[in-house]
Amino acid sequence: MGSPVRVATVSLAGCFGCHMSLLDIDERIFDLVKWVMLDRTPLTDIKAMGECDLGLIEGGVANAENVAVLQMFREKCTCLVAVGACAITGGVPAMRNQFDLRECLEESYFQGMGVENPMIPNDPEIPLLLDKVHPVHEVVKIDYFLPGCPPSAEAIWIFLSNFLTGKPIVLPYTQLHYD
Repeated sequence: MGSPVRVATVSLAGCFGCHMSLLDIDERIFDLVKWVMLDRTPLTDIKAMGECDLGLIEGGVANAENVAVLQMFREKCTCLVAVGACAITGGVPAMRNQFDLRECLEESYFQGMGVENPMIPNDPEIPLLLDKVHPVHEVVKIDYFLPGCPPSAEAIWIFLSNFLTGKPIVLPYTQLHYD
C-alpha cells in the first residue's frame, strides 16, 4: 500500500461505545496503524483536522456544535461513515425526541432531583441544543452505514480492512444480525 490513509473519528451525541469497539480490535490495531495515519480523533486527543480519506462518525446530532463538526467532517473527508445506532437512527439520545425541548430543560434544571439553584444555563461555552436529535444522514451525505450498538470489533475490522485494501465493503450476516 502507498501512503497511509488519513482517518479522522468523532463522537457526537452518544456514549463513546463505538470508539471502544474500535479499540476492541485488540492486537490488530498494530496492523491498522501500518495502513492509517490518525488525524482528528478523541483516541489521540488530536483536535485539528486536515484533509482526510475516511471519517468515522459516532453519535447523533443533538446540538449546534454537533452540526458544525459533522459539516466539517463532510467537507474534509472523502468518505464518511455513520458508525453505530446513534449515528444511524439517533439512538438512545433520540429518546428525548418524544418530549418538547422546553419540557426536557425544565425537568433537568427546575424539577430534577437535587436541583438547588433552578435556572437554565445560558453560557456561550454550552452548545445550543436542537429541538430534536437527528441521525447524521439528515445533516450531511453519508457514504457507508456500520450498524450496531455498538458495532462489534469484528464488524469494524472487516469494514476497515476491506476499505483500506480496496475490497468491496460487505459485512457477513453474522455481523449484521442481533440475537
